[in-house]
Amino acid sequence: MPFKALFKLTLAAALCGTAAFNAAAQTATWPQKQIRLLVAAPAGSAPDLIARIIGDKLSKQLGQPVVIDNRPGAGGIVAMAMLKSAPPDGYTLAIPQAAVVVVTPFTYKEAKYDIERDFETFAVVGKTPMLFVTNAANPAKNLPDAIAMAKVKPEQVAIGNPTRTSIPHLAAELVGIKSAAKFQQVSFANTGQGVQAVVGGDIAFYVDGAGPLIQLVKSGRLRALAVASETELPGLEGIPLANKTEPGLNVYGWFSMQAPKGTPAAVLQRLNVEVNAALQQPDVISKFREFGTYITPGSVADAQNFVKSETALFGGVIRTLGLQPE
Repeated sequence: MPFKALFKLTLAAALCGTAAFNAAAQTATWPQKQIRLLVAAPAGSAPDLIARIIGDKLSKQLGQPVVIDNRPGAGGIVAMAMLKSAPPDGYTLAIPQAAVVVVTPFTYKEAKYDIERDFETFAVVGKTPMLFVTNAANPAKNLPDAIAMAKVKPEQVAIGNPTRTSIPHLAAELVGIKSAAKFQQVSFANTGQGVQAVVGGDIAFYVDGAGPLIQLVKSGRLRALAVASETELPGLEGIPLANKTEPGLNVYGWFSMQAPKGTPAAVLQRLNVEVNAALQQPDVISKFREFGTYITPGSVADAQNFVKSETALFGGVIRTLGLQPE
C-alpha cells in the first residue's frame, strides 16, 4: 500500500478511536448538568404529575436537577419536535403519553416524526387499563351484554369516550372491530362531560382509563363491565377481564420515556436502571395508583418491544377505521 494511503488510513483509525474514547468518557461522567424532561401536556394534568413523580426521583438518584418542561399542543407534536431536534447527549428527554407516540403520527399531517426512526425508547413507566362502564340502571351486567345490545340495535347503542382518537376512543372501536358489534361512538370534550353523560343515562356505555372511573364504580354510581388488562390488578379485583370476552382485548394508556435518536446506549441503560429503581419505591407505586396507573419496570428492549407492538395495534385500528391525517 502506498505510504500516503497508509497514512490516511492510520489517521482515520486514530480519529475514530479518539471519537470513541471521547464518547465513552462523556458517557462515564454523565450526567454533569441538569436534565430537561419534556411533557406533552399542561401542568396539573395526569401526564404532568406522572412526569414530576419520576423527575423528582431521578433528580435525587442522579445528583442533577431534572427540570419539567411542559410543551402541550397539537397532539404532542410540539414536545416531540423539540426532542427530535435536541442533541443526543442524554440531557433532553421526554415522557410522552401513549396517544402522542402511537396515535398522533397517524392522525396529524404535521407530525413529522416516527417513534422508531427518530427516538430511543428506554422505559415504559406505567400503564393505565381501559375500563368499560355503564350506569347503575342499565340492564347490561357485563361486556357480553353490551355487545349483544349493540348487535340487536346497530348504531343505536352509544358508547362514549373522552376525546376523538384518544386511547379510550380507539379501545371502544376495537371492541366493535373484534366483536362485529356496531356501537354509536360518542366523543366528548373531556372526561368530566363523558362521565356526567353516562352517570345521567344520556349514553348507555362509556370507556376511559380506570383512574377517573373506579371511585364511581366503588360508590355504586357506575357499574364496571370489564377492564381491558391482561390480568386482574390490585384495586380492580372482581371486575371481569375484557380479554375473556374478546381475546387480545388488552388496551392501556401508558407513559414511555424517550431520548433523541443516537443517544449513547450506555446513557440509555443508565436511565433505564434509574427509572426502574424509582418505580420500585412504595411511594411511587402508591402515587401512580391514584391515577389508576400501574408501574411497568423492564429493560430497554422490553420498552422498545412494547412500543412497537402498541404502534402496530393502534395503527391497525386507525387504518381499519379509515381515519386520515388532518
